[in-house]
Amino acid sequence: MKLTFWPVRRRLLGQVQRRLLPLVPEPRRLRVARQLVPLGPRRRLKPIADAPTLRVRTAAGRLTARRRLDAHPAGVRRENLDRVLDALTSAGIDWFRIPVAELTRTGVAVAETDRGRAIGVLKSLDAHLEVLGPRVWRLSWPVTDPRGRLTLGPEYGCEIEFWKADAGNLVGPRGNPVADVVPADEPEIAVAEPVFGPFGAADRSTRRYRTREVFTMVSPDRVAFPIDAVYTWVDGDDPAWRARKNRALRDNGWVADSNEQTANPSRFVSRDELRYSLRSLHAYAPWVRHVFVVTDDQVPAWLDTTRGDLTVVTHREIFGDTGRLPTFNSQAIESRLHRIPGLGEHFLYLNDDVFLGRPVAPEMFFTPGGLTRFFPSGALVGSAPRTLRDTPADSAGKNNRDLIRSAFGRVLTRKMKHTPHPSRRSVLGEIETRFADRVAATAGHQFRHPEDIALLSSLQQYYAYLTGRAAPGQIRYLYTDLADPQTPFRLARLLHDRHLDAFCLNDTLSSPEAVAEQAALLADFLPAYLPFPSRWELATPRAGTTSLRTPVVARQAGRAPLSEVTR
Repeated sequence: MKLTFWPVRRRLLGQVQRRLLPLVPEPRRLRVARQLVPLGPRRRLKPIADAPTLRVRTAAGRLTARRRLDAHPAGVRRENLDRVLDALTSAGIDWFRIPVAELTRTGVAVAETDRGRAIGVLKSLDAHLEVLGPRVWRLSWPVTDPRGRLTLGPEYGCEIEFWKADAGNLVGPRGNPVADVVPADEPEIAVAEPVFGPFGAADRSTRRYRTREVFTMVSPDRVAFPIDAVYTWVDGDDPAWRARKNRALRDNGWVADSNEQTANPSRFVSRDELRYSLRSLHAYAPWVRHVFVVTDDQVPAWLDTTRGDLTVVTHREIFGDTGRLPTFNSQAIESRLHRIPGLGEHFLYLNDDVFLGRPVAPEMFFTPGGLTRFFPSGALVGSAPRTLRDTPADSAGKNNRDLIRSAFGRVLTRKMKHTPHPSRRSVLGEIETRFADRVAATAGHQFRHPEDIALLSSLQQYYAYLTGRAAPGQIRYLYTDLADPQTPFRLARLLHDRHLDAFCLNDTLSSPEAVAEQAALLADFLPAYLPFPSRWELATPRAGTTSLRTPVVARQAGRAPLSEVTR
């Protein structure tokens, strides 16, 4: 099936999904679906040699792309820009940089009088060249991973506009986010990459770009404050961690009579999701300032803890003398995240099974004035009173509803989507003070408890909204359970279309027989969707999960202060 073109393949998959899969016994459906749905690159009639380039199929058609191991979108974007500017400069052609509407592209203005010479220079370059209009061209040097699974092509290209002189002004051929008419004598200055937008490579380049002063003014529509990211992670196969969990289970006999999702093994399985979620953050949100990974003294074997823009934080550091450790309660851990040393006011909270699907702007998650955005789900919080049969997530939703009703006289009805959760440290601190007893009780439960609240993934959104510090947002998103036999079909479409801002690959409750199939499904999909390593990965991983015992403040000593880490 991999040899067929996508329109044909999609029809075939639809027939399999509707007609064949229901005939398969339910316990075997996921396995059959995974075997039938191709999630890797299309099989090639000729094997890939060690050539430096590869012919690939993209939305822009067939392209020749350079094969690389270490590319990332913002880096390719800047390389395209710098190649164009270096060529123009070498030819003695004047230029100035301009903003463009698309998040991932760059723009350069050249005088219409230099158009002939500039076109000659551009045509001489070994680039993918597109004529977008009489006075707009685009150049790119496509890059792909060694197996051709992801191509970074014209969507990261540099667009050259030919501007005309008219009555003392320079006039562009099309609109842009700032101005398409500027005075010819507008002062020219040189500025750094972040001035032109958030989608810049996070390597602190010293290169500066000539532009006109008007293009350096920050728009009121743009987020201009730093944003951090926070992950929680656990390795449930770590023997030391499992011993701690087993001791805690003996001390919490109530767990045996609770809902089966209270402490089921699926909640603690690590299938390398964190590695790929960080890859998605690196690729599609390069504007994130600093990443904090919160663990129970665990460090993934592949994680580079020496980088100045990443900190591993232990539960001990955020719980202090509160709560009860060790904890195996995600809701308790979430209730302490705003206590992370060095965490900024604005941050994204992500579970490790949440991934960005394509380039996104910070304005998707925050308003320029600093409000958080939230993404209500179509799923409803049950209106019936809480019972012991409720899942921990449903219990927490009902408890959140009770708090909001008591505080504001409003009744929340909708859950939140499993996306990155925009958060504000001050709002979370205020909630901890206002509902001190409920927050403290949640922090004190070693396993998810029927009386817990869900502070990060639901309560803060409604609280901030009703206190004027949040607004509803829009995000294109997919949630799918790994145990669902429809998941391979959904992932096949996602892999081809790459049309979503975020997606969540969740595992709520799985049989031991399904665990291997789910691991195989992720092993097929995630490297195909996110083949390029992030800047937080070691080239040579350690032997396995290791323990972390150095306090976070000591680990941050000697590094650049967070305020100096450029966005």
